[in-house]
Amino acid sequence: MEVKNKQVKIRIENLSLSFGGAKALSDVSLEIKDKEILAIIGPNGAGKTCILNCLNGFYKPQKGEIFFEGQRITRIRPDKAARLGLARTFQNIELFSGLTTLDNIMAARHILMKQSAIGSALNLSMSLSRKTSHEENKDHTHLSQPFLSWPHWDEIQHRHIVEDIIDFLEIEPIRKRVVGTLPYGMRKRVELARALALEPKVLLLDEPMAGMNLEEKEDIARFIVDIFEGQGDTYPETPVLRDGVNCIVLVEHDMGVVMDLADRIAVLDFGRKIAEGTPDEIKANPLVISAYLGKEG
Repeated sequence: MEVKNKQVKIRIENLSLSFGGAKALSDVSLEIKDKEILAIIGPNGAGKTCILNCLNGFYKPQKGEIFFEGQRITRIRPDKAARLGLARTFQNIELFSGLTTLDNIMAARHILMKQSAIGSALNLSMSLSRKTSHEENKDHTHLSQPFLSWPHWDEIQHRHIVEDIIDFLEIEPIRKRVVGTLPYGMRKRVELARALALEPKVLLLDEPMAGMNLEEKEDIARFIVDIFEGQGDTYPETPVLRDGVNCIVLVEHDMGVVMDLADRIAVLDFGRKIAEGTPDEIKANPLVISAYLGKEG
């Protein structure tokens, strides 16, 4: 995919992060462009997850800036990052293990519910106004029941989107299962569903295939491509599935997956960016071969 002329969605400028005397990131600059999948690779401890944690507000860098759609988000709170459209999955699964699959996904919708409630109220209000304009009945007691139903109406809308996500990720058989009882691969899929429930513009995926077998990896890779490209009329009322996401940042150790999915790759080593380019450029880069892929022969 051609990305050279794409609009920059996220700009990271000279980012540095330390924990005590240990430097996790050192002067890292990176651009994430619209309609691309950017992979971040590197050895264990290279700082890959730290970048994701800075992007969604879990970590506060000591130096540097981060801009999302031109807005400075360097030290944003995680909840505000989610409201702006940044959603992520975690290397270590972060689900409510005592709740069902459905409840976990619904829980992610809470930051969108107030806005949806207002929208539902406006739609109902306009509908009721049109109805009463054609009626001369001065008794408005019939209006009380629809207004009492706003919260219920709002929940129905959110449930519809959640059910679309469940269908898309093929987790219908486990929708009522308690997450803590699920196999590891299915829990990773539920976590992806929860991220999608936030209707993100940017999806941050931290080792989404770690610990999976080949078949599970193939399923997740297929879902990532379908999420990125969108499903059009298949899910007309669920924007994140209908239109896809603007871009994906993928941290992954499986080099086969990275080379197949990524438009561009950034390589970290000891907290520094040592290379950036297309998969073909990265495969041929001697610094990458030495630091991460292993020296030939």
